[in-house]
Amino acid sequence: MARTADPARRAELLDQIVDYLAGHGLSTLSMRPLAEHLGKTTRVLTHHFADKEALLSATMERLDERHRAWLRAQPGRTGADSVGTIIRATWDWQLREENLPIARLVHEIEGLAAGGRLAGQVPRLLADRSEFVAGLLRERGVPEADAVRISTLANAAYAGLQADLLTTGERERVEQALDQLVTLVDGWVAEAAQDHPKD
Repeated sequence: MARTADPARRAELLDQIVDYLAGHGLSTLSMRPLAEHLGKTTRVLTHHFADKEALLSATMERLDERHRAWLRAQPGRTGADSVGTIIRATWDWQLREENLPIARLVHEIEGLAAGGRLAGQVPRLLADRSEFVAGLLRERGVPEADAVRISTLANAAYAGLQADLLTTGERERVEQALDQLVTLVDGWVAEAAQDHPKD
């Protein structure tokens, strides 16, 4: 009778796989090199994941979980800081040297998903980011429709600016544009507060 995979060991293994992909990329993922890097056999991997597609799906879910947990832990999300301040703090954290591999992995995943090359495995990272910012906007009095629209625009601009920096390395130019973005977002929040004062 086949043994049931231990959930705790599976979660630990998924964290190791996410870290591996952050260093090696997703597009060339193969079970044998992954197993060798982890000091496991391919049999250990297939004990937890039926095939490469199942491993990829589970890894995406784990990366999403880690991303959501980090977003929830952000300070100021209940109103102490402006939305622009939180956006800038997020940028600074994601682009720390130790976090760059994950930032690059997220952009690789988004690129593969946009190109239809993830076999239906669409990560929730974009939706989570959009909902996170929309939630910050709603908490600060921005009406629902405006919050969704502003969040969509801010996240698209943010992702584009981050991709620009990771590609060109031109930090000063890109971060000047980021400063303009956070100023615009805080201005939109202030306008919404005037147009729709809280009772």
